[in-house]
Parts: sequence; structure tokens; C-alpha cells
Amino acid sequence: MMSEKIIKAAEFAKNAHESIDQRRKYSNEPYIVHPEAVAELVTTVTDDVEMICAAWLHDVVEDTPISLSEIHSHFGAGIGELVDDLTDPAQRADGNRATRIAINYKHTAQASVRAKTVKLADVIHNLTGIVECDPNFAWKFVQEKKQLLEVLNAGDQSLFKLADAMVKDCVIKLERMK
Repeated sequence: MMSEKIIKAAEFAKNAHESIDQRRKYSNEPYIVHPEAVAELVTTVTDDVEMICAAWLHDVVEDTPISLSEIHSHFGAGIGELVDDLTDPAQRADGNRATRIAINYKHTAQASVRAKTVKLADVIHNLTGIVECDPNFAWKFVQEKKQLLEVLNAGDQSLFKLADAMVKDCVIKLERMK
């Protein structure tokens, strides 16, 4: 049975993403399918309510008008800190994609082990189908995720192994498409 706090986080995330009619890039599905999938992956390795809530909320600050202080206000410091660890700090004004990736990489390297576990679930879901949907972008994206895994190895090992295997599988698929 889902805790009230998890239900509140799921509804909050759904409302935040719907408020801007955010959609998944390749499927055009409502964006909430992504945080839901990430939360489901997290529940396969832990019953930590704060981590599951953070999985639901992990893109809210980055993608919607909701601020980190609002997350802290609604959900408390524990979940707020996890969401902060999961929110990429780089902005377009910080430079090109490589520069922004480097900024985000440093931020993630300093994240808590719990946040790294949620981030692994995020990576896994974001890798799903990327090769088939956009092979040209997938080359760059998969290499970025491969590099990111270097700082996520303290997260849950079953999710780490799955993410690593998915990166390798994506590379094999992309090589075959050449």
C-alpha cells in the first residue's frame, strides 16, 4: 500500500508537469509517465518513502515553475535535499551542451547515495527506446550516460548493473546501425 506522502508527491508531480502540458519527447505521452516509471524502478530496490517521493518529484524543479523552496515547504528537508541532488543546476546561459553536462556531472558526483540510486532509475528509463527513437542523438546521449555512470557507482548495485548493461546494449545497437 502506498503511503500518503508518496501519493501526495505523485499528485504534486502530475499537477506540476500537467500545468505546462509537458510531454515525453518521442512518444508525446503526458510527461508524468517518466517520473512514474522512475518511482516504480526505485520501489524495486527500496521502500524508503523519501526516495520514492523524490523519484516522483525529480524533474519538477528542473522542468516546471515549481521552486526547490516549494518542494522543501510541501515535503520537508529530507525530500527537498534529495530533489536538490537530482536537479541539474546548469542553465542554457552557462554555455554549450558539453559545458552544461560537466556542471551537472560535478553536481551529481557530490549527491547522496540515495539520490544516486534515484538517478540510476532515471538513467535507465531515459535510455529505454532512445536508440530506436533518435539514433543520431542517441550516440551523444548514450556516451553522456556512460560518463555519468562513473559517478553513480555508489548507488544501488542492481540498478547500476542494469544501467551499465543498457548503455552497453545501446552502443551495440548503434554500432549495428552504422
